[in-house]
Amino acid sequence: MKTMTCKQLGGACDMEFKANSFDEIASLSRQHGMEMFQKGDAAHTEAMQKMAAMMQQPGALQKWMEEKEKEFDAL
Repeated sequence: MKTMTCKQLGGACDMEFKANSFDEIASLSRQHGMEMFQKGDAAHTEAMQKMAAMMQQPGALQKWMEEKEKEFDAL
């Protein structure tokens, strides 16, 4: 079981996620982000806007995901 924070995964807070795989921890992070967005949390909304902007750049999101997966694997 490995732990990463919302901030480590591109978010805006120190909430911790625990998972056995990167896919699982990424899913937990996405769920949290959506919940915070629905609550109107400004910091999380800004983080989501940054992620959306990254998605507009070809290959940028894939590269970012690969880097985060390497970070997870190194834990």
